[in-house]
Amino acid sequence: MDRAAAAASADDGKILAGTPEFRKINIAVFSCGFSIFAILYCPQPVLPQLVVEFGISPATSSLAVSITAIVMAIAMLFASSLSEAVGRKALMVAALVGSSILTLALWVAPGWQSILWLRALTGLALSGAPAVTLAYLGEEMTPKAVAPAVGLYIGGSALGGMAGRLVAAYLADFGSWRLAMAALGILGLVSAVVFWRALPPSRHFKPRALSVGVLTMSMLRLLRNPTVLLLVAAGFFLLGSFMTLYNYMGFRLQAAPFNLGQATAGSIFIVYPIGSFGSAWLGALAARRGRGPVMISTVVMMLAGLALMTPDSLLSIAAGIILLTFSFFGAHSICSGWAPAATPTDKAQASSLYLLLYYIGGGIAGSVGGVFWASGGWNGVALFCGAMMLGTLAVAIALARTERRA
Repeated sequence: MDRAAAAASADDGKILAGTPEFRKINIAVFSCGFSIFAILYCPQPVLPQLVVEFGISPATSSLAVSITAIVMAIAMLFASSLSEAVGRKALMVAALVGSSILTLALWVAPGWQSILWLRALTGLALSGAPAVTLAYLGEEMTPKAVAPAVGLYIGGSALGGMAGRLVAAYLADFGSWRLAMAALGILGLVSAVVFWRALPPSRHFKPRALSVGVLTMSMLRLLRNPTVLLLVAAGFFLLGSFMTLYNYMGFRLQAAPFNLGQATAGSIFIVYPIGSFGSAWLGALAARRGRGPVMISTVVMMLAGLALMTPDSLLSIAAGIILLTFSFFGAHSICSGWAPAATPTDKAQASSLYLLLYYIGGGIAGSVGGVFWASGGWNGVALFCGAMMLGTLAVAIALARTERRA
């Protein structure tokens, strides 16, 4: 027996960092994160085209993103419980394949209502992947191996978020938004095959019967936890402000005084992977200096980024997007790790509850922001997002006080 095998045996057979299975899992979770976020956000840069083709308002067009996020968030609560009965890998593969096929179907969607139905079903399909992926990693890997794997999942998410938007923007400019959705559906299927082939079967998974009662009791306990409630509120405000800004930035850049083309305007998403650096660096800083103080700093940086995006200057807007994206991912990393740590039990449910309000906040605010765009243009959107960021700052200050008392 070699050294790695002996160590694995000593650790209840869980996968260690540096082993061949560890590398396979890293490839799988990177592909998973890439596919989820490429498909979730791919309509964002083509919202102006949807407005023109279907004669809808910018706020209505944003439902192509919002409805997917909201349905995914709600379904995730039940998907994690469903995986307890059917198995982790089977549900994750089904999620990636199903969401890819539904995205491919947008190519032939006859009207706006059918697009919304397809995007809602995509959210339902995607729900089987995010929370279940983290549960799989916790079951199958040693604690030291989990951290880099989660980092690669986040890295894949950031790259997928960027690639989905860029592919959609460029293909929509040189072809059509339908061609862009078909291409992303095919890309999702490729990612699903990579995931299926690379991910080792579960060894430590123990099936359990579905129990709505157990899930309900867990949620009721969490609703009595003030720290969890504050983190849930922070998640709602965080993605709400971030998604709104990205939703309507395309409208701004394609209108006067910039009048940029679809592909050029979509190039703003090339800064998206900087979120990976923000997540890793600010998350590590929070571990050393305390989550509360670093959380406050990230929100202040988000407000500074928003201020930089206000003038009609492409250079200032680019700097603001970079700062905002860096700090947003840092704040999200802190909150998503804080939620399960804030409770001695029900840790998976705490993560699910945080993600539920996180994505619901993005979905609701992303569409409500269209009302502010219609009434006040970019200044209206900035005012709306600034108010949500100030709400996040208030929550961060309360969390820091709670941390000090603890």
